[in-house]
This record gives sequence, structure tokens and C-alpha cells, in this order.
Amino acid sequence: MKALQQFKTFFPIADWLPNYKKANLSGDLSAGLTVGVMLIPQGMAYAMLAGLPPIHGLYAVTIPLILYAIFGTSRQLAVGPVAMVSLLAAAGIGALHPTSTEQYLLYAITLAFIVGVIQFGMGILKLGFVVNFLSHPVISGFTSAAAIIIGLSQVKHLFKIQLPSTEHAHEIFIALAQNIGDTHLLTLGLGIVSIIIIKYGKKIHPKFPAPLAAVVVGIALVSGFNLTESGVKVLGSVPSGLPGLSFPSFEGSAWSQLLPIAITISLVGFAESFAVAKAIQNKHKDYKLLPNQELIGLGMANFGAAFFQGYPVTGGFSRTAVNDQAGAKTALASIISVALIIITLLFLTSLFYNLPSAVLAAVVLVAVSGLIDFKEPKKLWKNDKSDFFMLIATFLATLFLGIETGIITGMVLSLIAVIYRASKPHMARLGKVEGTGIYRNIKRFNNAVEPDKQLIIRIDGPIYFANIEYIQNKIDAWVTEKGQLTGIVLDFEAIPHIDSSGAHALHDWIDNWHGRDIQVILCGMRGPVRDTLNKWNILTQIGQEHCFLSVAHALGEVVGEPKTLQAVAIQS
Repeated sequence: MKALQQFKTFFPIADWLPNYKKANLSGDLSAGLTVGVMLIPQGMAYAMLAGLPPIHGLYAVTIPLILYAIFGTSRQLAVGPVAMVSLLAAAGIGALHPTSTEQYLLYAITLAFIVGVIQFGMGILKLGFVVNFLSHPVISGFTSAAAIIIGLSQVKHLFKIQLPSTEHAHEIFIALAQNIGDTHLLTLGLGIVSIIIIKYGKKIHPKFPAPLAAVVVGIALVSGFNLTESGVKVLGSVPSGLPGLSFPSFEGSAWSQLLPIAITISLVGFAESFAVAKAIQNKHKDYKLLPNQELIGLGMANFGAAFFQGYPVTGGFSRTAVNDQAGAKTALASIISVALIIITLLFLTSLFYNLPSAVLAAVVLVAVSGLIDFKEPKKLWKNDKSDFFMLIATFLATLFLGIETGIITGMVLSLIAVIYRASKPHMARLGKVEGTGIYRNIKRFNNAVEPDKQLIIRIDGPIYFANIEYIQNKIDAWVTEKGQLTGIVLDFEAIPHIDSSGAHALHDWIDNWHGRDIQVILCGMRGPVRDTLNKWNILTQIGQEHCFLSVAHALGEVVGEPKTLQAVAIQS
């Protein structure tokens, strides 16, 4: 039984497929066809964004989707190329200065393989928690800046002008100002028409395939009016047939140069994918979303991209939302999408010969416009200034220093914020709320009164090497302010952990207070904290008779119940 459960955990398809309900088929079929139609223009557009021939965007939504359906735990997540990962891939591969299209593709395949190794390895080692170091303000700032860079990268196709392939926004702005006079107005017109169709087509009907409609209109206009002779750039020949086998490079220098961007894609891709998958799962609640298994599923999807001529993939916001709205109940919807893509690859690629590049640019521009978050900075400015500045710093670093530098800056800032906040835990002086046996922060409760010659202190956080000095200085200041003392009561109810440095410091503080004839009382200790204090002989130093269940017990407010730890056996 346990072996079967482990098998189903590693292969989630073995759990939902045998129990598949016929009632789900109509929703899965509708969603699969809808998302498949979206994937055709999006896949090609995102491949161009990644610097690859458009056909590789369609290859990236065949085997990878099937592998995610087998190994992933989300029933609605739509995996495939996304704008941000495409831009990250272009930035990472461009840094290697490939000399040919074949070499560029080899690096893209290798990048997908490395991403697969990282994500699969993180899943096996249960390292899904690592993504928690990307805080929400960091992700918001990074995503907004990346969306602007992605949008700017498509302006050259929309205006048909020469712009540098760079991830530095200021360089694109300068080049745009210098070359704006060379705009090809007919191309720009096609792009604007496409943007309007994609942006407002959904108002006709929620399931209206607006991107595909823009593609059809673009092809029809070019074919009907022979716009290629007027200078409109089109895709040209698109290879037909299924993707053949491909193999990544194992050249050490390529791996060392691609590794930083692969780590970035792995973390950002997982963060984006898991965020949207969790949001959708919260609506359904009929299955469990397992973060480590999600990493395995995404890793396997990227292996599929590496061995079948694709490039890095992850779960996408817009497609997943459409998949859910269109009625997807299981991962069968993704398999149906793959079937539609395979039909397109086998029989329909010739139809895309006259597809204008400006239309694909419009698909990307509309997709990324929704990633720019204006509301979050306003909320943070009002509610949390430190997180606001973290968001702005990540945004500016990404926009002007590059994608990779931006995400690293964000992660470092997140870690600094965690360390800073942990180094200055909240501390409170407690007093008895009049008419009760409850003790609360005297700064927040006007009717909380401190005992005359006793200081009651609550520390809301761990005591460890990084915050010992802060805690000591705070207590020393309160002791000095209080004047003559006969006792200090330390409320440890909110302390989850004490490390060896904290234990040494606490031992010294108690010795110092005892030397000044100040009685020390500990109360509210959790089991693990009490174990630590016992190992370091602090409970012996203080005396079990001075260790209490709560502040109320310590100060005699509870009558008829055991007060000290000596008088009651506590295991937790």
C-alpha cells in the first residue's frame, strides 16, 4: 500500500487517470482546444523572443506538456514557453555569442537540460522552500521590470527598425530615439490592429481565441494585398513535421556560462508556475498541490524540451487562467492541446508563411502588459516602506542592470531583510491589565500596569547569535529606566528557538542579575526551548522553582492550579 502511494506521488497521472470521470471530458476538451489555439501564436512569438526560429516554440509545447501531465500535480497548469523565461534564455544564450543558428539552438537545448537538472534535483532533494527567498515585493518588482524589457524588445518588430538585442532598458530607449524616424508605418499599422484585436477580442466572448484571430487577420491582409512587396516582414517558410531527437552539449565552458541564467530560470520559472498553480488550486480544492513534485514535473518538462528541440518552459499565468476558465478539470486538457499542436505541425505550418512578425510582436506585447503591477507599489508605500524600497530597488536593478543582476539583487535584498528583521525582534514590557489576570504590552494597553519593582519582558522571536546584542541593549536600557529592581520575569512564550550563542548570553545575563540581587523567573517556555535550556544547565542555574507555565502563574494570579514546572509534568 505504501509503495503504491509512493508510486502515485511520483506519477500523479496514476492517481487521476484511472479515476477519470466522463463528466470532466467536455470541460477538458473545451479547455484543451482553447489553450491549444492560444499556444500556436504564443509559442511562435515566444520562440522569436528567445532568439529562435518560431517552429521551436511549437516543439516546446509537445513532449514537455505530456511529461508535465504525467509528473505534475496541478490539474490546470498550462506549461510551455512564457515571455519572461524566453527573455532570460535570450539574455543567457546571447552572452555566449553563438556564431550560427545551429549553435544558438544547441545552447538553447543545453539551457533547457540544465534547468531540468536543477529543478528535478531540487524536487528530489525537497528544496522547494528555496523559492521562498524570492519575496512578493521582489517578484513584483522583477516581473514589472522584465515585462517592460520584454515589451521594448518587441518594438523593433512592431516598428520594423533596428534596435540592439540587449536587456538594458536605457540602451533600447536611446536606440529607439535615434531610429524612430525609420518606422515602417504599414508594419506599425498591422501591429496596432493586432493589439486591438487581442486586447479587446475577449469582450466578444470569454473563450474567443483573440491571438489566433489576430494571426488570421494578419495573414489575410498580407496575402490579400501582397503587403510583402510593400516591405512588411513575414515569417516565411515554417518547417513541418514532428520534432526530431536533439541532445544537449556537455561542454564545460558552455555549462559554466549558462549555469547562472539556468539557476535564475529555475527559480523564477518555479516561482511563477507555483504561484499561479496555487491560486487555481485554491479554487478547486479537490487535489493537493505538492511543491517538490511540481519541481520534478517542471524538471521533466524541461528534459522533454531539451531532447525534442525545444527550449526552457514553465507554467504560464495567462494560459493557466484561460485553461481554468475554459473548464479544465484534469491534465487531460494539456494532452488535448498537444494533439492540436501535433496536427498543426503535421499539416498546417504552410498556412503561417505570410504571418507578419508584427503580429507575433503584438501577441507578446499584450501578454506582458498585464505583468506590470502598478497597484502593489502604491499599497506598499502606504503600508510597508521597507518592502516598497525593496520592490523599487529590484525594479531599477532589473531595468537598467539586466535580468540576471535584477533577480540576484532581489534575492540578496530579501535575505538582508530577513536577517535585519530577525536581528531586531519585537520586545515588549508587560503589565497587568486592570481587573484581569492578563499581562500585555504597556505601550499598547493604557490600563496595563507594571509591578513596582519587577520588570516583565516578552521577546517575540528566537534568541540567536545575530540578535543577542540588540536584546541585551534593550533589556539593559529598561533595567536602567526602571531603577531599583527585585525581579525580572522573562516571558518565553513567543521564543521558538535558542541557539548556543543565545544560551551562553542568557547564562551570562542571569549571572549578572543574580550578582545584583535580582531574582530571575522564566515562564511560558516551549518544549524545544526548555530542552535547550536544560542542556546548557540554565534551568539548574535558575532553579526549577523559578520556572512557570505563564506570567500569571509566576505572579500568583492563578489560584488552585500548579504554578511551577516542578509541580507539573510537561512534554511538549
